[in-house]
Amino acid sequence: MRKVGITETVLRDAHQSLIATRMRTEEMLPIVEQLDDIGYHSLEAWGGATFDACLRFLDEDPWDRLRKIKAKAKKTPLQMLLRGQNLLGYKHYADDVVEYFVQKAIANGMDIIRIFDAMNDPRNIETAIKACIKEGGHAQACISYTTSPVHSLDLFAKDAKILEGMGAHSICIKDMAGLLKPYDAYNLIKAIKESVKIPVQLHTHYTSGVASMTYLKAIEAGVDVVDTAISPLALGTSQPATEPLVASLQDTEYDTGLDLMKLSDIAEYFRPFREKWIESGLLDPKMLGVDANALIYQVPGGMLSNLVSQLKQSNAVDKLDEVLKEVPRVREDFGFPPLVTPSSQIVGTQSVFNVLMGERYKMVPKESRGVVKGEYGKSPAPISEEISKKILGDEKPITCRPADLIEPELDKIREEIKDMIEQEEDVLSYALLPQVAKAFFKKRKDGTLNQTPLEPAPKKAEPAKEQFDEEDDDEVAAVISAAVAAMGSQSGTQFAVNSIRQLSPWVLAGRINR
Repeated sequence: MRKVGITETVLRDAHQSLIATRMRTEEMLPIVEQLDDIGYHSLEAWGGATFDACLRFLDEDPWDRLRKIKAKAKKTPLQMLLRGQNLLGYKHYADDVVEYFVQKAIANGMDIIRIFDAMNDPRNIETAIKACIKEGGHAQACISYTTSPVHSLDLFAKDAKILEGMGAHSICIKDMAGLLKPYDAYNLIKAIKESVKIPVQLHTHYTSGVASMTYLKAIEAGVDVVDTAISPLALGTSQPATEPLVASLQDTEYDTGLDLMKLSDIAEYFRPFREKWIESGLLDPKMLGVDANALIYQVPGGMLSNLVSQLKQSNAVDKLDEVLKEVPRVREDFGFPPLVTPSSQIVGTQSVFNVLMGERYKMVPKESRGVVKGEYGKSPAPISEEISKKILGDEKPITCRPADLIEPELDKIREEIKDMIEQEEDVLSYALLPQVAKAFFKKRKDGTLNQTPLEPAPKKAEPAKEQFDEEDDDEVAAVISAAVAAMGSQSGTQFAVNSIRQLSPWVLAGRINR
């Protein structure tokens, strides 16, 4: 019998997807030993947005969370999500920071590091893979799933082979938008399994409603492990539920071997939290539904709802169809990047600008320039000279690995915060999130951590803020001025202000002029 492994996401991606990563460590610890006793392939418990959320919103040290979970999970490997050269921050960091972060993550208890890049540029994850292998961890390399004229089974299989050649211990197909349909999954897993000799794992979201069917076909095709969430924190923008899949595979050649009664006890623990979060407004019941538009427009559900919100703020909801038609055009112009953070925000923002300005690329955020210039890595398809000229002018794109242009940073960072350091990991917290970490260090020194009760996340603005550092008001003002100059009217001023506040997570966080 070929046992199918299950990675449980309740401690990371499930609550990141449903409640903006607001589950506290103290809410996790009482159930960790029971989770550890289930027999999961792994427990995803760290990484993604948890690092930022701990410091920014929860007054918690993310490193301390990792150590505490590891102390209770003695049998099941812990797993995390790492954004390649971006680590758990929002820009590319120097190699010495990447290597030291991976070293400290493993030293503090991490076993499996899932490493991905938004552009599927293997150069952006190679340093993290090598560092993970050096430290004795399991390096799981990702392929971000997407569809386009240039993405094919052959391309994905080739990408998997490249990652295997880098030394990856396993491959993860990361379907961040829930776009992978059942029979496409079957063919994809078959193609990759024929290309590589290492295990293949599948990660998806229930956003479009097909994920459970997708898992069944992927399992039939030979996938080794799939990601699920215990039922109270499953479905919607989270993962498929653990218990129904386990039950469906019982007494088949794919039986997971997991005990449904033990899983029921786990679900019973989390059920009151779900009810409390719904009652407080932290969990919007809409997040638990199905958004089939993700399949119709090939746009992630979160990105689609964000586009609607942007257009409402500019009194331009009637232009939604135009924007949806513009998204694939911009994506093609930018070389068909997968629509995952940050490329989904960048493509979405540029599409809205193109429609509302009445002229394509009349206003171009620095993030769009960065994609065209190659600052995020190599795009899946070449960017045309026409688009490059239009956006960059005479400036030449870079062709090297973006991190090759970054000087070593660790020593400088350590010197900057030498008076704040209480543990060596503080250097990395500051390297990734300088302003957020500094505020946390001050509270820690003053003894004022956890003095403010956790409030429900606002339903519109704040969840996006957690993704980015603060930016100078002068730079935000510059964007407003540019928009007003372009529009040349009072309505343009209102549009610019709305853009800064609502247009996208990048604009919202004040990072359009980064």
